[in-house]
Amino acid sequence: MRIIAVDDEEIALEILSDAIREAEPSAEVAAFDKYKPALEYAAENNCDAAFIDINLGGRSGISLAKKLKLSNPEINIIFSTGYSEYATDAFEMHASGYIMKPITAEKVRCELENLRFPVVRQVGEQLRIQCFGSFDVFIGNKPLVFKYFKTKEMLAYLVDRNGAMCPNNEIISVLWENEDMSGKQTYFKSVRRDLLAVLRSVGCGDITIQRRGEIGIDKEKVICDYFDWLDGKPEGINAYRGEYMQQYSWGELIHGAIN
Repeated sequence: MRIIAVDDEEIALEILSDAIREAEPSAEVAAFDKYKPALEYAAENNCDAAFIDINLGGRSGISLAKKLKLSNPEINIIFSTGYSEYATDAFEMHASGYIMKPITAEKVRCELENLRFPVVRQVGEQLRIQCFGSFDVFIGNKPLVFKYFKTKEMLAYLVDRNGAMCPNNEIISVLWENEDMSGKQTYFKSVRRDLLAVLRSVGCGDITIQRRGEIGIDKEKVICDYFDWLDGKPEGINAYRGEYMQQYSWGELIHGAIN
């Protein structure tokens, strides 16, 4: 999240900036004590939110906010002031929030948790599963690497089953369809161990649910375009481009339902 802080008083600006950093440690915070540099910075950088003192040494913080919104209509404006009489002006321009001084991290955090235009947070080092197009799984932006080719396919099938518990024999029959089943139980055990070991190695061992003879995926602990699509989330709907787990023939059943 990129945030700008604007206050013409040096100490007040420092307090505001510190409060923002405490409330949102991962944020990139740019602080300005003058009107024009703030405008110039916002013109060159896509900012998610702006904390602005309403009275900027003779210039209007509301005027600054209006100019910021001309270049970025979805920037979240949060006004800060020691004077409550400016509240009406702030609300008339549909600001995201309004904080009375003294500024605290708690007040800032409350505003960031209730933004008019919510910010989609970066994935960071989390497990991300891609089903649309070819199936793949990433930790941050790096593809996860498994020892066996079938390990990745097993994970794909668990995701395809949308959180349902899958018996071992069902998984074996899908992964080795039309093949001689002799020795496949042993191979399956190796594949399963590989899956669990790799997930544990990246701190994601808790995404699987295991019972005697069954295994499943905890949907709440993964980021997945297919799950987002099922939930009707815009990011999931926009991610679909007519293909679903295209490297796996058994994925055609769900693909047909999506279409």
